[in-house]
Amino acid sequence: MAAADTSSAIGSVTLLLRDHLVRRGFDVSVGRPEEAARANGGPKLNLFLYEVAFDAQMRNVELRRGDPPPLWLILKYLLTAFDDGQDSDSSAAHELLGGGASVLHELSILPLVTPVIPSVQAALQDNPEALKLSFDEASSELLSKLMQGSEESYRLSMAFQVRPVMIVPPGPAQSSLLVGIDYTTAPQTVIGRRGVVIDVEPTMGPVLARIEPAAFEAGTTIELFGDDLHGANIEVALGEQLLTIVERRAERLRVIVEGSPGTPIASGASLSAGELALTVRRRLSPARIRSSNVQLGKLLPTVASATLVGSDLQITGRLLGRGPAEPHTDDVVVALFRDGKARRQFDVVDPASTQNLLTIPGVATAGLPAGPYLVIVKVNNQQARFSPQINLP
Repeated sequence: MAAADTSSAIGSVTLLLRDHLVRRGFDVSVGRPEEAARANGGPKLNLFLYEVAFDAQMRNVELRRGDPPPLWLILKYLLTAFDDGQDSDSSAAHELLGGGASVLHELSILPLVTPVIPSVQAALQDNPEALKLSFDEASSELLSKLMQGSEESYRLSMAFQVRPVMIVPPGPAQSSLLVGIDYTTAPQTVIGRRGVVIDVEPTMGPVLARIEPAAFEAGTTIELFGDDLHGANIEVALGEQLLTIVERRAERLRVIVEGSPGTPIASGASLSAGELALTVRRRLSPARIRSSNVQLGKLLPTVASATLVGSDLQITGRLLGRGPAEPHTDDVVVALFRDGKARRQFDVVDPASTQNLLTIPGVATAGLPAGPYLVIVKVNNQQARFSPQINLP
């Protein structure tokens, strides 16, 4: 993450909002409403950032343990509409304002939708929290305060906010020398446990604070953060499936959600996609373990391809759901997405027990207009990251 990039996050959010409205066919300006009214005579929407506030809910949230928290901000905007006569109180302006509000209302989560300006991508892509857009009350008292002055006119507007916007302050990296190395000798020598001079009291067991990322596919590497996570007798369990540990530290574990062909997770033999309990366990004996608290990990399905076979839709991948032959049937939903919304949703009643194939009969004859659609797959309310495209005849 580059701290210098996040310093432009405020302006990048404004550009992202403007570009989203422009893609939906609106002429959009940025600035004070009165200046926007004088800019040109065409109908348009105007974005005015009237307040930047600190996000109290995120004030002490740090990105890495020991690092100072970044600035977490709330950006508050006014959306104002103008007709071709620079009027914001006509029926045409009201209609335009409603159209702009409708487009913003779709953005409960503000995405980095392609194409994105590279500087906007760099400033916002590392924000660990999704940018959320919500509408505020735009009372006459608020609008009067913002639009007072000899050159200002009262303009009917709608208010909304975007949060949390992250700015990382520049600062030195947090690092230290290694324990067990004598740096006073030349050459430096390894002294091992003789370099440990702090008495350590036994703990009650590992403590798990968070998982990064919280949502992951089979075969990916994740990081677990907490306390007392080191030791050769430490193991990590997702559900009851043990995962492969590739790096051990007292406060962090790097773990592979085992996903090579034929392993229990990738093959669907042991787990289904969904929210699963993840724990760190210290094995005290072959029959006895001491477990950490539970964190929920979101195991995602993986979609490889989607094709039409006759009138049926066939989807291949991993962890696509287990059918009635198993102890339970997974909740599998497939949606066809086009022009900014889901056009049809199909509940898959009988997924294949192998978890690598879904067949939805009669998709091509379901009465949908011809053309391209993106295929969205959700298993137990967890959505696959890849949405392939199909073309309905």
